[in-house]
Amino acid sequence: MYSKDGQDYYIVDEHIHLWDARESNQKNVHGKQFIDCFYDYHRNLSPEEEVWDYDTYTYYGAERLMKDIFEDGYADHAIFQATLLGDFYVNNFGQTEDAFALAQKHPDLLTYNHAYDPRNEEAGLEQLRRDADRMQLKGVKLYTAEWHGDSRGYKLDDPWSRRYLEECIKLGITNIHVHKGPTIRPLDRDAFDVADVDKVATDYLDLKFIVEHVGLPRLEDFCWIATQESNVIGGLAVAIPFIHTRPRYFAQIIGELLYWLGEDKIVFASDYALWTPKWLIERFVDFQIPEDMTEYAPITVEQKKKILGLNAAALYDLDVPEHLRLPTSADDPEAEVAPGAQEAVSS
Repeated sequence: MYSKDGQDYYIVDEHIHLWDARESNQKNVHGKQFIDCFYDYHRNLSPEEEVWDYDTYTYYGAERLMKDIFEDGYADHAIFQATLLGDFYVNNFGQTEDAFALAQKHPDLLTYNHAYDPRNEEAGLEQLRRDADRMQLKGVKLYTAEWHGDSRGYKLDDPWSRRYLEECIKLGITNIHVHKGPTIRPLDRDAFDVADVDKVATDYLDLKFIVEHVGLPRLEDFCWIATQESNVIGGLAVAIPFIHTRPRYFAQIIGELLYWLGEDKIVFASDYALWTPKWLIERFVDFQIPEDMTEYAPITVEQKKKILGLNAAALYDLDVPEHLRLPTSADDPEAEVAPGAQEAVSS
């Protein structure tokens, strides 16, 4: 929980990682390119006092994660989003089994989302079924630009991808987190295009598609899709650090999202360890649209509370303490919004 000026905020960091990008785990030069690109984002968008040394950044471990996210970072809950990158790393980029074990140890604090690749076809479907049963998955993280042998990406509406989405519905995996954001070296920019989200969101209304990084640099395309599709949600990872280096650019991003998507379809994420949540949360609570950017309305405390945690809590049926919920209406201030009740998110 974070408190400021008499307001308490329930915090859900919906996109965190536990990774191993050390040289010993790099399969080839592309593993180094990938973590170096991450570090460039971290170093260039973070306040100077929040920048880690390179060696720590490549491998920080579970103990530091728990401290940065929960002790220092105000989070009430956080969600692992697995990233495999098996073509670049010997034992995957994300420490999936360690992250899963940590979530099992702290189920009140952590949720684990696994990953799949539809290019594994039938064998991958069988693995997804086993993973869903063992890990009790409510969500998955997809990397459409991930390399797979000779393939350098896939589309969400490819035939095999559709079969996996249909299997997710059968298995009760309702939250589909998709990386649709800036290029990460050496992955291909066009493989992160958001157009395929439009197709599957229309066809699979039982699923929620959380578009991580809100499609940047394709924000306009994403907004036009998400305003039409009730089951498309924007994740602020990578977008929110611009609050430090380019505050007017961030004002444009959040202003457009609030205008097109509305306050119920935006979720906070630090993308840890790309960035640590503490400073992001503090600055977002303090942030306001510049007065001269009159095309955007001021951001309210209620909107910030939804974005920082209540919307993600609805997606994952988290038990929000009563005093941190929002009134159902201005006419009934004593009635609280129960977890999962935010209309736009649960529609």
